[in-house]
Amino acid sequence: MTKTYLKYRSRIITLASFVIISWMGLCARLFQIQVLNGAQYQATVIKQAQKKQNIPSIRGNIFDRDSRALTRNIIHYTLSANPHDVLDKVSLARAISKRTGKPEKEYLKKLNSNSKFIYLERNLQRETLGSLETANFKGFNIERKYRRYYPHNEIAAQILGYTNLDDRGISGIEKDYNDYLTGKPGWIYKTKGWSGKIQHKSGMPFQRPINGSNIQLTINMEYQAILQEELSKRQNDTGSKSATGIIMNPQTGEILAMATTPGFDNNNFNSTDPNYHRIRAITDQFEPGSTYKVISAISAVYDDKISIDNEYNCENGLYQYYNTPIKDHVKHGMLTVPQIFYYSSNIGTIKMVEEIGAKTIFTFSRDLGFGQKTGISLAGEVAGILKPTKEWSAISLGSIAMGHEVGVTAIQMASAYSAIANGGYLLKPRIIKQIMDHDGNIVYSEEGDAIRQVANKETMEKVRDMLRGVIVNGTGNNADIKGWKIAGKTGTAQKWYNGKYSDQKFISNFIGFFPYDNPVLLGFIMLDEPKQPYHWGAEGAAPAFRRIMSRIINMDDSIVPPFEKDISYAEIADNYSFSEKQSSTPPPALSTIAEFSNKAYVPDVRGLSMRKAMKTLGELGLIPRTQGSGKVSSQSLRPNTLVNKGTVCVVKLK
Repeated sequence: MTKTYLKYRSRIITLASFVIISWMGLCARLFQIQVLNGAQYQATVIKQAQKKQNIPSIRGNIFDRDSRALTRNIIHYTLSANPHDVLDKVSLARAISKRTGKPEKEYLKKLNSNSKFIYLERNLQRETLGSLETANFKGFNIERKYRRYYPHNEIAAQILGYTNLDDRGISGIEKDYNDYLTGKPGWIYKTKGWSGKIQHKSGMPFQRPINGSNIQLTINMEYQAILQEELSKRQNDTGSKSATGIIMNPQTGEILAMATTPGFDNNNFNSTDPNYHRIRAITDQFEPGSTYKVISAISAVYDDKISIDNEYNCENGLYQYYNTPIKDHVKHGMLTVPQIFYYSSNIGTIKMVEEIGAKTIFTFSRDLGFGQKTGISLAGEVAGILKPTKEWSAISLGSIAMGHEVGVTAIQMASAYSAIANGGYLLKPRIIKQIMDHDGNIVYSEEGDAIRQVANKETMEKVRDMLRGVIVNGTGNNADIKGWKIAGKTGTAQKWYNGKYSDQKFISNFIGFFPYDNPVLLGFIMLDEPKQPYHWGAEGAAPAFRRIMSRIINMDDSIVPPFEKDISYAEIADNYSFSEKQSSTPPPALSTIAEFSNKAYVPDVRGLSMRKAMKTLGELGLIPRTQGSGKVSSQSLRPNTLVNKGTVCVVKLK
């Protein structure tokens, strides 16, 4: 060994040892990183290079009974940020301001907050995003979402309800069936490429979203539009606070239309009084007056408890009942049971129920569903008021028989009269037809369940005969429609106000069905505080029933008239002046959908003159062809169907 080596030997050994030990330490560390902790570090790298992004599910839609969409989903974008992660807040605020037109300082204020999450903008259209869509600001997020839209504005707004900004139902069907309508969001992993652009690559994990279920209602959109339009008109014409209506199939319990006016536009629900939002046909109770006398009629004829030929002295219109004066609207002497019903005599009704007794009146009231919820599949229904007989006073029997001292809802009245119409069966009202998942499988449906049999067929046939007599011979002639054998009952009730029954505030109501011997449609109309003389059921509510049902008859060809002779639709229309008769074409809200700009809803021109029919069709872009002369008796295109403009419509004239 050289002297030089020997001189530096210890240093060399020390250095070599250090190198070996360092190398061994490095190897050990590499082993730890790559082998022992490899999966952990790999996950960290992936996490830093990849970004998990939620994929929103699409909310299920709501349809009418004919599968016409009552809701839609509009794509929109949400801008959000974590202010702590945003490095260049000024540039981000400026970039958003350029796209939205809002002041830059508005966004800077949000970005300078101490929150870990903020919304910068919501409900943006894609064209508004522009360059923001490809911007790469740390801590800044753009999320694609869906917003609920109601294409028919006020049509069925109370039934449908609405959603909040997070697309969660907060009213109506939207709220009650939110769990069905809301889907399950998916997710996807995206990675940042060499250019900085975030993108999805094949083989990377993802989970598809599960879209929400669709709901089909029993509602007929055209019926609903007619009902709302006519209720609004009648409310205005009579000076009423509000108007409520129900159209129902008495054989199945299906609700075909249901509304209260004033209504609201559920696209702009914040701009209206929340009192207009609830489904008042199930949430609000009232004293019905004489429409409740049907309980007395059933009680009288059931098991021939009272002969319908019995006569009662109606005291020439004034009677002292336990020191309470009872008056009739029209003075009468002796009246039979049917006549008491026809003329809606309060005095005759009281004398009759005194023979029947409180127990029978209470039992039939209960059996027909009063004082209890109907079970309709909507939240917020009230049970109404029907006191047990032990709580009745000396005059309660007479008061209840006249439709006072009870609280009923519109849906209860419709259900009770449906039992009369269908031969004695109280049905659960139905508004949900079926619910289908995203694959089209039916996950829920409602059938026409009978709650109970109230009375036998023979009893109800006798009561239907009396209800028919109300129209032909009594107070309900303003509800009559030529050729359709309407049956029904008028009702007028004083409202309880400041501790007594008011002589200024009334409930005007009418309920009827047709044809009376085999009913297919039932309608209930109620006006709250109409001005006199419209406070009478015969003057206020009954004409509204006639107008609504006349329009439905003229619009819906599936309703076959039970005519004893051949009477055309045109002859039916002739019962009313065309200045009074409303067009059967749905209101504009049904036909102003953007994508239908090249299409048109077929108007109902039956009963119109040739000149007016051709003008009506031509204005909508349809080509009229006429056969014969006179007024239109039939048309080749079914009213209210959606067709292309330029379609030929052949009208036959007689």
